[in-house]
Amino acid sequence: RYQIHTGLQHSIIRPTQPNCLPLDNVTLPQKLKEVGYSTHMVGKWHLGFYRRECMPTQRGFDTFFGSLLGSGDYYTHFKCDSPGICGYDLYENNNAAWDHDNGIYSTQMYTQKVQQILASHNPRKPIFLYIAYQAVHSPLQAPGKYFEHYRSINNINRRRYAAMLACLDEAINNVTLALKKYGYYDNSIIIYSSDNGGQPMAGGSNWPLRGSKGTYWEGGIRAVGFVHSPLLKNKGSVCKELVHITDWFPTLITLAEGQIDEDIQLDGYDIWETISEGQRSPRVDILHNIDPIYTKAKNGSWAAGYGIWNTAIQSAIRVHHWKLLTGNPGYSDWVPPQAFSNAGPNRWHNERVSWSAGKTVWLFNITADPYERVDLSARYPDVVKQLLRRLSQFNKTAVPVRYPPKDPRSNPKLNGGVWGPWFKEDEKKKKSDKSKGVNKQKKNKNKNK
Repeated sequence: RYQIHTGLQHSIIRPTQPNCLPLDNVTLPQKLKEVGYSTHMVGKWHLGFYRRECMPTQRGFDTFFGSLLGSGDYYTHFKCDSPGICGYDLYENNNAAWDHDNGIYSTQMYTQKVQQILASHNPRKPIFLYIAYQAVHSPLQAPGKYFEHYRSINNINRRRYAAMLACLDEAINNVTLALKKYGYYDNSIIIYSSDNGGQPMAGGSNWPLRGSKGTYWEGGIRAVGFVHSPLLKNKGSVCKELVHITDWFPTLITLAEGQIDEDIQLDGYDIWETISEGQRSPRVDILHNIDPIYTKAKNGSWAAGYGIWNTAIQSAIRVHHWKLLTGNPGYSDWVPPQAFSNAGPNRWHNERVSWSAGKTVWLFNITADPYERVDLSARYPDVVKQLLRRLSQFNKTAVPVRYPPKDPRSNPKLNGGVWGPWFKEDEKKKKSDKSKGVNKQKKNKNKNK
C-alpha cells in the first residue's frame, strides 16, 4: 500500500513516538505463513515498536534478530534520539540481545545470523528471509580492512561509504554462498532492493540524477535493485518498466501460491512476468507521495493548480512518461560524487538551482529527461491538469496522517536502558472510571502547558 493508505505519509516513525504500521495492515510474512513458509527477519525494522503488538514477531515473523530503529552505532548498537535520550537497540525476538553485544560490525553480524538460519532449516521446506542490512545508512562506519582500496578518494565521507559498501557486497556474496552450500539456491529468488536515493551529505551520490534522499526528485526516489534467480526466464536483462516497492507484496504472494483477499485494497501489482519475461508492466502510474504536513510552499495555491489541486502541498506523481511535482520540492541540486569536500559543500562542482519566483508546479518527461533539467509545465498545461486530477483522485482515498507527539515513557532509562515497547494496554484496563476522569484533567492541564 502507498503511504497515504497507511497513515505513514509524513516523515518516519521517530523512536519516541507511540506509532507503528497500523495493526490492520496485513504483512507479507503473515501471508506467506498461511501457505507454510517459515519466516525470518534479520536487520532493521523501523516500523514502530511502542507496544508489543507492533514488534516483528507479532507481525508475521517467526524469528527476529536486529534493530527496531532506523539507525544506530554499527558496533555498540546504541542510538541517541536526543541528548540524554539514548538506549541499546539490538534484539533477538522480543528481548534485548545483550549477549550478542560483542562489538561485531552489524553487516557481518547479520550475515552470520543468516548463515545460522539457513544451516538449521530444512531446504525442502519453504522459507522467507527478509534481510534489512543497516549499511549504508549513517553513521558512516566500516572495519579498517575495507578502506584499503579507497585511499584515492579524498572526500572522507565518500571513502567511508565506499568501504561500507564493499563490506555489504561481501555480505551479499556470503549469503549467496550459504544458499548454495545448504541446498536452497536452485529454488530461490534473491531480491536486492533499496528504499531511497543517497544522501550526498553522508557519502551517498545520485549523480547525474537530481536531489537527494528525503525529496521526490529522481535522486531521492529512484533506487537500484536486482532480482537474481535460476527461475528467471530472461536472465541478464535490464527492466525499464515501472516497478514500485508496493509491487513486492502481490508478486511474492502469487509466486508462493498464496491468497490475496479480494477485499484488501492494494496499490501494488504482480510484476513477476515483467521481471522474468520482459513483459510490459501492469503499472501505468506511481504515486510517489502526498504529504499534507510537510512545510507548505509559500506561493502555492489552488489557482496555480487550476482549481484542481492546492500546489502548496508537497506531492509527486508519475503517469507513463510524465512526472509532476507540487509544493516545496526539497533539496534539488545536482551533486557530483566528489562535490562535498571534508570542509563541507564545494559549490565549484555543484549546480545550484535558481528558483524562478513563486514556482510550485513542475512537469518532466522522465523517459526523455531522467535528470529533470527541462521543466515542461508551461508548455503542456493540459498534461499538468490531467496529472493534478489523478493526484486529487488519489488524495480522496488518503487516510489521516499518523504522526503523534513524543511520549516521555519511551525513554530507554525507564526501560532498562533499552529501546523497546513502553505502552502497556493492561494498565489502562485496570484503571477505574474515576482515575480516567483524573487523567482527563491532567491531560487538559498538560495541553494548556
